Amino acid sequence: MAPLKLTDKNLSQISTAGEAKVKVPTYQRGGALKEGIVHIGVGGFHRSHLAVYVDQLMQKHGVTDFAICGVGLQPFDATMRDVLRSQDHLYTVIERSAKGSFAHVVGSINSYLFAPDDREAVIAKMAHPDTHIVSLTITESGYYYNENTHELQSEHPDIQFDLDPANEKAPRTTFGFLYAALARRHQQGLKPFTVMSCDNMQKNGSITRHMLESFARLRNPEMAKWIAEQGAFPNAMVDRITPQTSAADKKALADDFGIEDAWPVATEPFIQWVIEDKFSDGRPPFDKVGVNVVKNVHDVEQFEKHKLRLLNGSHSAIGYPGQLAGFTYVHEVMENPEFRKFVWQMMQEEVKPLLPEIPGVNIDEYCNTLIERFSNPAIMDQLPRICLGASGKIPQFIMPSIAEAIWVTGPFRRLCFVAAAWFHYINGVDDSGKPFEVNDPMREELQAKARAGGNNPVELLSIKSLFGDDLRNDKRFIQEITTAMEEISRNGILKTLPKYNA
Repeated sequence: MAPLKLTDKNLSQISTAGEAKVKVPTYQRGGALKEGIVHIGVGGFHRSHLAVYVDQLMQKHGVTDFAICGVGLQPFDATMRDVLRSQDHLYTVIERSAKGSFAHVVGSINSYLFAPDDREAVIAKMAHPDTHIVSLTITESGYYYNENTHELQSEHPDIQFDLDPANEKAPRTTFGFLYAALARRHQQGLKPFTVMSCDNMQKNGSITRHMLESFARLRNPEMAKWIAEQGAFPNAMVDRITPQTSAADKKALADDFGIEDAWPVATEPFIQWVIEDKFSDGRPPFDKVGVNVVKNVHDVEQFEKHKLRLLNGSHSAIGYPGQLAGFTYVHEVMENPEFRKFVWQMMQEEVKPLLPEIPGVNIDEYCNTLIERFSNPAIMDQLPRICLGASGKIPQFIMPSIAEAIWVTGPFRRLCFVAAAWFHYINGVDDSGKPFEVNDPMREELQAKARAGGNNPVELLSIKSLFGDDLRNDKRFIQEITTAMEEISRNGILKTLPKYNA
């Protein structure tokens, strides 16, 4: 039987068509729903994360006033517009693990606006009384955030365009749209909507607040004051591995589940969201579907520290040594007993003792879950993805644990091995002499320092934007990382690794 096109009228057939049963929305859609959330940036992660939580609220708890209106601001979003419209805004989430694949159709995105078609329609939608939350997955570049000064890139041509009052009805940036819609709500005597960042950035809510208030101050200080006093920008931590959709994903969905979906999402079973309970105009009962809704930003940061040090730190321990050793995928690295043992021991013996206790969270269970996620062969998570932009990752994921271990004179041999592996990785040549691409905004500076230093880490450690004096001046650390660099240079990753598993 030919696969069925994903549309509202085919849902009942789709639920029974394939060999494996597919869950489909049984709630009413369209005009029966209020669109309480406007989401900017409808990509794979949004459709595997926030949209899934909202779908569960609608399906299991009858929530009808927080459906999602998706928004695309960029020209490339036209493809998502066309795909969603052709499928009544439905799409399929395929969860994959070693146990097999499970598919369910998500119906929480109820409509979609493509800003280049009608920018006024987007502003009007955000300003509508039914809109309580405007959520974002716009990637770091969409925030116009200067990482050095921590200020808005106010001189950027797009920001300058949106700051001109003549362009208020035709903005280009997220902040231009947010400002225009909030100004309209202010005029109408409505509360400001909550601006909810779902991007994978530390202090995402605080950054969003600072950038929007900075933008507003340049436009109208009175509006900036209103946003500062009445607006809400919850900080959040998000987690779900969601690779880009491939042609193979679409074919597997058609073959295994009998669904023709032009843009499904393939992801892992694990999902996590921790969010600060800070909303200006109401929120859905997120807690009913497994979201950790916490009191304040400090609570978010405690969860974030666990994630950064254990998940992201372990990804670094898999990625840079794994690529040097010639592996391609995360699960391949974890199939190697020495690597698997190394990652587990690094988490348990060097990272876990430095982490805060969180009531109700079992760190050992979390570590076991991470090992299971890293070992998932169905996700096909590629090492270059997790190695991307290491100069922004290693200082967050590995070096803070090393710095704390220095402070408490704790063990850090394995953490130093990971840092040493990255120092070798910077050269872009694996242990067999095969070159690979190093994708990093600081690549030229890093490679120049790596060449100048050889197996001496001092040159790279002299980059003050990445490393602090606490590292540069600690003899135990310098000795440990130098030893690891020399061992890797002499024997390669796979022959060196057993020495760190003793």
